[in-house]
Amino acid sequence: MTSKHKKKRRFWKILLWIIVGYFGLSVLLTLLYSFANPPVTILMLQRAVEQTFSKDREVRISKQWVDIEDISPQMIRAVIAAEDCNFLRHNGFDFKQIKEARKAAKRKAKAPRGASTISQQMCKNVFLWNHRSYFRKGLEAYYTLLTEAIWSKKRIMEVYLNVIEFGDGIYGVEAASQYYFGKKAKYLKANEAAMLAATLPSPLRRNPKKQTKYYKSRVASIMQRMNVIGVVKFK
Repeated sequence: MTSKHKKKRRFWKILLWIIVGYFGLSVLLTLLYSFANPPVTILMLQRAVEQTFSKDREVRISKQWVDIEDISPQMIRAVIAAEDCNFLRHNGFDFKQIKEARKAAKRKAKAPRGASTISQQMCKNVFLWNHRSYFRKGLEAYYTLLTEAIWSKKRIMEVYLNVIEFGDGIYGVEAASQYYFGKKAKYLKANEAAMLAATLPSPLRRNPKKQTKYYKSRVASIMQRMNVIGVVKFK
C-alpha cells in the first residue's frame, strides 16, 4: 500500500471516529438534559459575542431557570397558540404546516408561521446555533427526533420556556417576566403571556416595550387562539 493510500485510509478512519463520537456524545447529552438543566446554550454565547462587538448593545445573559410548575399555564397556552398549535399531537414535525410552507414558497409568498415546531426551536436553541443552512436544519431534524424519542412533551416545553430568547440578552420566561412586567412567571396573566409569545420568533425586533400596530394585532390573534386551545394537559 502506497503512502498516499495510507494517508487517505487514515483520513477516512479519523473522520468515521469523529462522526461516531459526535453522535454518541449527542445521545449522551440528550439523555443528560432529559433531567439536568442546560447551563448555557450556543445561542446565548453567540449573542454575547455579538454584543461584545456592538457599540449599541450591552453584554448581558439574563436567565433564571424555573420548573414548569412555576410557570403560568397561560404562558404554555400562549406559546402553543403563537408557535405550534399541534404541539401535543405531533412527533416533532408538523407536516401539514411544512407542506403549506412549501406551497407558499413556490408562490414566492411569505411562509406561514408554525412550519418550525416548538420541539425544533428548542433543539436549535439548546444544541445548535442561530444560522440558517441545510446542514444545521439536518442536525435540527436529528435532535428533534432524538428528543421526541427520549423526552416527554412536558420536558420539551419546560426546557423551551427556559432557554428561548425574549429580548437582547434575555433568556427564558422567568427572566422575561421579571424584565417586562416585574413579576414571577408563575403570576403571568393571559394578556401578559400573549405579549411575551408575540415577541417570537423575532425578539430582537419586537417586545412588550415596543408595541407596534403589527405587534398589537399579533397579541390579539394569539389570545383568540389561546381561548380555542383551552387548558393544556401533559400526559
